[in-house]
Amino acid sequence: MTTATEREAIVRGAVDRWKAGVDAHEPEQVAAAFTDDAIFQGLHPYSVGPRSVAEYYADQPPGMKAYYTVLETRQVGEDAVLGYLGVDFSYTDRPTRSVWISVLIRWTASGWAIGHYQVSKLD
Repeated sequence: MTTATEREAIVRGAVDRWKAGVDAHEPEQVAAAFTDDAIFQGLHPYSVGPRSVAEYYADQPPGMKAYYTVLETRQVGEDAVLGYLGVDFSYTDRPTRSVWISVLIRWTASGWAIGHYQVSKLD
């Protein structure tokens, strides 16, 4: 089992890759942060796999940026860590949207990657 600090580093490593792609408006870079069989639930119907993640983020508004805080982590297996995040998406032409995101980070042959992504909007 890992420590809380190690779990947070695992989550941050994968989520930082996702954030870099979002902030750069590079859908393929966002998709590269996900596993080949990732379940992705944004604010639209769910999809599976990096291709669908890239398609989702291809529609993001120009200038959108993601700012996140890791709120909780849990080890759920030798090769899996759960992260719960508070995320603010800022825009150039509209108010910031705050959401909650749960991610399951899994160890793959390429390193840690997002295997499950679930957004909740509570307002």
